[in-house]
Amino acid sequence: MFREIRRKDKEKTEREAVEIMKRGTNGVLSVNGDGGYPYGVPVSYVYHDGKIYFHTAKEGHKIEAIEKDPRVSFCVVGADNIKPGEFTTEYSSVICFGKAEIVEDDNEKQRILELLVERYSADFREAGMKYIKAQWDGCHTVAVSVEHMTGKGLA
Repeated sequence: MFREIRRKDKEKTEREAVEIMKRGTNGVLSVNGDGGYPYGVPVSYVYHDGKIYFHTAKEGHKIEAIEKDPRVSFCVVGADNIKPGEFTTEYSSVICFGKAEIVEDDNEKQRILELLVERYSADFREAGMKYIKAQWDGCHTVAVSVEHMTGKGLA
């Protein structure tokens, strides 16, 4: 169902791909958007226990697309090295395919938001908990169950 990576010489192991996911600071979520056009949007995320988690507003193109079709792809570029004289760029990246689901359980939503605070604002945990409380009603959390992951790039 999913294509194998074409450049086997650049392929990363699953462990290496997971490390790229854990180190990356943002990724591009691609959904089946309006009129069948792909819609890719950058998001802050956390990769935990084989799933990608992020938060989003309760309204908008991204959430509406997920509600219509939960199939998504998610791309993270871990590092790049531009080689101007060689007219190329070396990079490491991961592409995941999976199904996105709006998290309905409040305890799970809280856990995901806390994981995001821990990842991006660990030194501001107390303020982060207040922020979660203040933003609670205006946001969704989304869990992407990864069905297929490939990594490639720098040696």
